[in-house]
Amino acid sequence: MNPLQTILAQYSVVILDGALATELETRGCDLNDPLWSAKVLLETPERIAAVHADYFAAGADVAITASYQASLPGLIRRGLEPDEALALMGRSVTLAAEVRDAFWRQPANRVDRPRPLVAASVGPYGAYLADGSEYRGDYDLSEDALVAFHRPRMAALVAAGADLLACETLPCLAEARALSRLLSEFPGTWAWFSFSARDGAHVCHGEALADCARFLDAHPQVAAVGVNCTAPIFVPDLIRAARGATDKPIIVYPNSGEVYDAQIRAWRDGSQPAPFAEAAPHWYRAGARIIGGCCRTTPADIAALARWAGSLRRQEKKSGAMPG
Repeated sequence: MNPLQTILAQYSVVILDGALATELETRGCDLNDPLWSAKVLLETPERIAAVHADYFAAGADVAITASYQASLPGLIRRGLEPDEALALMGRSVTLAAEVRDAFWRQPANRVDRPRPLVAASVGPYGAYLADGSEYRGDYDLSEDALVAFHRPRMAALVAAGADLLACETLPCLAEARALSRLLSEFPGTWAWFSFSARDGAHVCHGEALADCARFLDAHPQVAAVGVNCTAPIFVPDLIRAARGATDKPIIVYPNSGEVYDAQIRAWRDGSQPAPFAEAAPHWYRAGARIIGGCCRTTPADIAALARWAGSLRRQEKKSGAMPG
């Protein structure tokens, strides 16, 4: 069964973790590197473990692994042998699972919450290029070539035991089509698909989010559809667009509202959204059921989300209302 739907059968909302890479930077890691957070996975994985632990403590129901930029060609380019690269991708999953299991062994951490999931990140082809094209989707690559690019990593993440895959920051329908084809090669594996969006209706490459959601609606292994790494100001309209095109759960984990400038590899001011704890009820009422944060969000943001979710769960339990 869809692991997200399993939680949603008991709880009103699933809370994701927040940013990994920008949180590592806040903690002193230098990610000015084509591997981005995968550099830390390779060199100091204990720092990633510490971030996972803080998000679980904050109330996250799902940890997203440090495999977003850990592609086979990218790691081989760094000097790893293919088997070493695949093992490192798998390690991103087992690392998060070890932290989750240690957290869950403490009885106090099991109160009024589900056992957290580990979602293995499958970043877009543009992340490997490290030129910001995950926010454009202007790939000179066929759908078959995209399938071939993603296959080794998806196989490694599935073999490592991820609860589900996070096919995230997808800028275009073509890449979603390729990943959905590839997902069919792994029966029993679930994945959410989340797109980067340029406004309240379109993914970054220009396709309507509604069309992307409609295409994915027919795939039996797609666990949820939505957006991530997108300005919060666009999220309510995007939720409504996706909800009108699919019966899948809607997932949203926007960034902080700042904008990433790929030319200077830095964040600059963008929209100034309300704090996540203030925005989340609006997203929930619009139809989102899986909510978290992306770039520049922190454990404090997730803690605020979790407090809101806990209050919502208690209110619904008291009233006898069913989740959803």
